[in-house]
Amino acid sequence: MDLFDIIGPIMIGPSSSHTAGAARIGKITRMLLGSQPVEARIGLWGSFQKTYLGHGTDKALIGGLLGMEVDDIRLRDSLSLAREAGLAYSFYNVRLKDAHPNTVVLEVADELGRQVKVQAASVGGGEIVIRSIDDLEAGFSGKENTLVITHHDTPGMIAGMTREIAASRLNIATMRVFRQSAGGQALVALELDSPADPGLIERLKALAGVYHVAYLAAREQGEE
Repeated sequence: MDLFDIIGPIMIGPSSSHTAGAARIGKITRMLLGSQPVEARIGLWGSFQKTYLGHGTDKALIGGLLGMEVDDIRLRDSLSLAREAGLAYSFYNVRLKDAHPNTVVLEVADELGRQVKVQAASVGGGEIVIRSIDDLEAGFSGKENTLVITHHDTPGMIAGMTREIAASRLNIATMRVFRQSAGGQALVALELDSPADPGLIERLKALAGVYHVAYLAAREQGEE
C-alpha cells in the first residue's frame, strides 16, 4: 500500500468512487476508442444509478470521455462542454448480474463510425477495474502501462505479440487473454513494467489478424 492508497486522489467532486473513479472510466474508454467520441450511451447500475446526479457521476463520466483528468476544474461544466464539442450522450438504468454496485456500461462511437463498449466498476478510492471490452472479459485497472489488443484468434498470434514486446526490451508484468470462441474475436491485455514506445504500437498494429491496439499509459504516482 502506498500513500495514494491511504489518502485517496486529488480530484474535483464529492466522492472518490462516484466522481474520481467515474472520470477515470470515461477517460480510459476514450483511450480505448482511440479518438474523440461523438455519441455515448451510458448505462448505470447499483448506487451509480441512484446517486449519479447528486455526486456528479454524470459530469465525471462525460468529462472523462472529453479527455479530462480527475482534478480538472472543467469537470463541473462537462455537460455543456460536451454539447459544444459535438458529443451527444444519454443515460439509462441497466440491470447487471453479479456486478459491483458502482458499475457503468459505456457504448461510444466516433465520427468515423468506430465503436467500443466498455463495462467498468469504480471500486473505491478513485480506483477502477475494466471488466469487459466489446463483451470480452478484460479485468485490468489501468494503473499500469497497459496494451489492449483485439485480434482474430489464430495459432501463433500471442507469440507474435510477445516477440514484438521483447524486441522493445520490455517486460510483461501480467497478461490476460480472452476469446469469444475458438477462431473468433479475442482480446489480450498486457500490463508492462515500462512505457511502450510508439514504434512497438505500430508494429503490433501491423500484425496480421490484429483489429485494434490501444495503449493506456500509467498515471504518475499521485497524478490525478
